[in-house]
Amino acid sequence: MISSGKRVLIVDDEPSIRKVLAAHLRKLGHEVETAEDGEGAVSALEAAPFHLVVTDLKMPGMDGMEVLAWVRRNLPELPVILITAHGTVDNAVEALKLGAFDYITKPFEQDELYGTIGKALATQARNAAHLSGGGRDPLPIVGTTEAMQEVYHLIARVAPSPTTVLITGESGTGKELVARALHERSDRAGGPFIQINCGAIPEHLFEAELFGFERGAFTGAVRSKPGRFELAHGGTLFLDEVVELPKDMQVKLLRVLQERKIERVGGLRSVDVDVRILAATNCDLLQAVREGRFREDLYYRLHVIPIHLPPLRERVQDIPLLVEHFRERFNTRLGKAVLPLSEEVLEHLKSHRWSGNIRELENLMERLVLLADGPLVDLGDLRGLGPGATHPTADDHGDLGLKEYVRIHTARLERTRIERALEAEDGNVTRAARRLGISRKSLQTKMKDYGLREVSKG
Repeated sequence: MISSGKRVLIVDDEPSIRKVLAAHLRKLGHEVETAEDGEGAVSALEAAPFHLVVTDLKMPGMDGMEVLAWVRRNLPELPVILITAHGTVDNAVEALKLGAFDYITKPFEQDELYGTIGKALATQARNAAHLSGGGRDPLPIVGTTEAMQEVYHLIARVAPSPTTVLITGESGTGKELVARALHERSDRAGGPFIQINCGAIPEHLFEAELFGFERGAFTGAVRSKPGRFELAHGGTLFLDEVVELPKDMQVKLLRVLQERKIERVGGLRSVDVDVRILAATNCDLLQAVREGRFREDLYYRLHVIPIHLPPLRERVQDIPLLVEHFRERFNTRLGKAVLPLSEEVLEHLKSHRWSGNIRELENLMERLVLLADGPLVDLGDLRGLGPGATHPTADDHGDLGLKEYVRIHTARLERTRIERALEAEDGNVTRAARRLGISRKSLQTKMKDYGLREVSKG
């Protein structure tokens, strides 16, 4: 059975074929668009994201092979199925070698059609859920909602170009991962990926960090040192939290973007730099322009292609997929065997607001897997999470920072685990430590920290 709710483009110069295929797929709940030739297909693909292309092989003008070639160049994650007559099967086989997902022959059986399309859509969903990183470990950009499909669509289209990209979204939504995906899918993938957090550098050190310095340029400069621009030569420079750039550095960054040259602090010559700029912010950069905190001309230099990452609360349908992704990751990393979470637990996770977005969910899953007594996670393990739950807030503990919030919440979760282990082992510390997978001495220390020594029996 084909999962419903996907966007499929059908390309065929025969109106009857377009009509029959569209009727079949709409009956299954898909959104279908049609094009009568290759040129129309390209226009549709440039205008909106799709999950699948089904195209005839032989068409006047731009044929199916040319449509396939265009998709492979511009939308490499998008599967293409070719429709072919018996006499052109050899061409279809050649198309498979060039990257087509599969082909079906006219006249086609309904079961064959559904089976091939179903497999193609399943493959597309897996590709969308796990954008891989050019030989690196898979990048955990996970999600199949419409908003995330648009993100994947933009990454695929923009990555091969040298264009500057501005990535926006709340903290914890995965802006760095998008930047890395853009780099890994560009022709600069073999070059360096240099990241700089503009909010973490003291203002008086910005120029030296970005542009480097010559020996003797200032007290303590005992040797020359290249800056981030030079280190990123031939690759990508990612400016995270770019709104934090001081005003004088905004002027200098604008000049570098225009001239592609930098000067080290204390230097007497310009240095050519070949760098692609990616920038990110969790603020409204245009509002910062209105408030006079960010230069308007620099804003338009950076805002060439915007990619916005939605907060997790706006794509709760992706939570089960993210949970499974993190469960598998932390099972492997921590040597655990926690089973998939139940629907009851998943529904509870969906009801949480996730102010820390994916980073918050990732932290929670690591704690759940690490502290799990056995293979199952139940609602009791989520104590302190969700509407009406007793978890630390600013009202309870003052204006907590993220690290303090995590520390308090983790301590509560750990204390609960220890109490349960002691209860299950009738207060026997040795057996409880074995159940928890820690040493007896470590457990005794934790029990003392949490005021639990009096409840033990050995």
